[in-house]
Amino acid sequence: MAESLTLKGAGLRRFWSFVAGAGMIAASVLTIRHFFLANFPESIFQGSFCDLNAFFNCDSSAYSALAHFRGVPMGYFGLFAGALVVLGVLFPSASFERTNKFLAFFNALGVIGLFVYTVFSLHTLCLFCAAYYIFSLLSFFLFWRYGLSRSLPSLKLLAVFAVVALTGAYGFQLFYEAKKDAQLGGVAMNVVKEYYSLDEVPNPSFISPFWTAKATEKFEDAPIRVIEYADFRCPDCLFLYRQLEQLKKEYGGKINIAFQHFPLEAKCNTVVEKDLHPGACDLAFITSYDASKFKAIHDEIFENFQKARSPEWRTELARKYGPGDKGPRPEDHRYRG
Repeated sequence: MAESLTLKGAGLRRFWSFVAGAGMIAASVLTIRHFFLANFPESIFQGSFCDLNAFFNCDSSAYSALAHFRGVPMGYFGLFAGALVVLGVLFPSASFERTNKFLAFFNALGVIGLFVYTVFSLHTLCLFCAAYYIFSLLSFFLFWRYGLSRSLPSLKLLAVFAVVALTGAYGFQLFYEAKKDAQLGGVAMNVVKEYYSLDEVPNPSFISPFWTAKATEKFEDAPIRVIEYADFRCPDCLFLYRQLEQLKKEYGGKINIAFQHFPLEAKCNTVVEKDLHPGACDLAFITSYDASKFKAIHDEIFENFQKARSPEWRTELARKYGPGDKGPRPEDHRYRG
């Protein structure tokens, strides 16, 4: 009898195939959940936090161009692939195993492609995605090493899987559109209610001279006032930047936005114990050199968010706008909270 991964006599190999499939499912569910939490927070108190440091960061992946396809999160396809592996173990057949072996090859190619894209283009790695990569490659190895040698898939099963996958994808697309609509409806109203229920607090003792929107000379005179605490290496701050850009268009001439530096890097911030966002101090220093140039530098950094990770790019930015290699070092300006 030919060696098999799931048929009678597979024994421990079949167990590990189940583990790999179940791991793919679990990682995909967490990835999908994170995608919707990050892009559609349901209140001002609920968001998405998967930010260990500048590299191990799930938010960058959730906001990336490849996070979804027409509203269908990439995690859905991983969920479907994992489900097929588990079903292949629970209901084994030669045609099912051959088809799963065929799909495992393309899933492994996709995993490698996504890993290369996130690490070398986004310069980050989502831990949920990394778990999926590991379980997917384990599944591929098992199929490659122990799967039936006749690897041609069942066209009938492929057709059934395609129909089921497209049906599920359409459901996710409808859910995504409903989430978008909810942001303009019920959720938006909840956010407004929560905003007005907040206790009124005075302005901080110091309001930064670095503004990204200026409707009036005096900060307090604008109908809409935003004090933004952020750093230039924070993925969530990049998301906020895009939202504030939209607000500036909608409320032009009515909004003041003051940018308060709070780099999450111990190099210049005594409140932070470790360098969560390396390079944030350098960028804070560069943008603070000349208040008249702040907005231009601020926008250029966020529009080149991944490039700003490079020390060479930051050096060129400093030379372009003035500080160059002269002046005080970032560590000479310490943020004390």
